[in-house]
Amino acid sequence: MNGLPFLGQHAVRLDHVAIAVKDIDQAIGFYRDVLGMDLVDRKRIAGKKTGMVSAEFSAGQFSIVLVQGTEAESQVSRFIDEYGPGVQHVAIEVDSVVAVADKLRERGMTFETNVIQGPGLTQIFARRDGTSGVMFEFIERTANDGFNEESVRSLFEQLEQSEAC
Repeated sequence: MNGLPFLGQHAVRLDHVAIAVKDIDQAIGFYRDVLGMDLVDRKRIAGKKTGMVSAEFSAGQFSIVLVQGTEAESQVSRFIDEYGPGVQHVAIEVDSVVAVADKLRERGMTFETNVIQGPGLTQIFARRDGTSGVMFEFIERTANDGFNEESVRSLFEQLEQSEAC
C-alpha cells in the first residue's frame, strides 16, 4: 500500500474523523446542505448502559462521522460535557493494527479498548492524549464497507466499560 512510514508500518491514510455533536439533525443539515457532503449512513447503537446515534458522510478520501449520545451517561455525552462539541477522535488507517498497537505500547501508550475485530476491519482506540485531548483510533480495513454495527457496538461497550469520554 502507498502511504507514509508510521511506527515501522505504514499509515495508509486518514480514515475518518469523529465529531461529537449536541444535535445530530442540526449537524446533518450543516454537513449535507451547507458543506455539500453526501450522507452515506445513519446508525443507532445501544451499549450495555447507554447509546449513541451517528451519521457518516463521505469527504472524498475519508469520512466524517457525527456522533451524539442518547443519554447523559453516554461516553459521547460525557465527552461533550468535558471538552465541548468537536473532534472526538481521529482514525488512521494502518497496515497492521496489532503491530502498531504493540509498537505504541512499547512507547508508553495505553488503550481504552482491546483490538476489536469485525467483518472487514480491525481497530483499537488509544487513551485520550492529555496534552491535546485527542483520542486516536488505528484501523485496518480488509473491506471498505463502512462500519459494521457489531464492531461499533463492541467498541461502544468497551469505551463505556473503561469510562472513556
